[in-house]
Amino acid sequence: MERLTDLHTALVILAAGLATYLTRVGGYLLMSRMTRIPPRMETALNAVPAAVLTTLVAPAFYDGGLDVKIAMVVALMVGLRRPGVALIAAGWGSAMVLRHLILA
Repeated sequence: MERLTDLHTALVILAAGLATYLTRVGGYLLMSRMTRIPPRMETALNAVPAAVLTTLVAPAFYDGGLDVKIAMVVALMVGLRRPGVALIAAGWGSAMVLRHLILA
């Protein structure tokens, strides 16, 4: 039974890798054949980074404690004025300080 599970897991991993590869290659081939990007497609492509960031941040904000929520708000406020490194440093630093204060 364990061998069957290992085979199933390996097949799922291979299928996921193939799907990822085909998605990336398909997008590249589609975009390389276009002479001009339509405005609607450009708008959709510009929305992708925000959508990906939301899928990474939202679960942590929802499931995290008060320290995580405050650290994310601090990082957001710093990120509105400063580059990415400052945003990361502010979020990480405030999380560490809050965890030290809350857990101390």
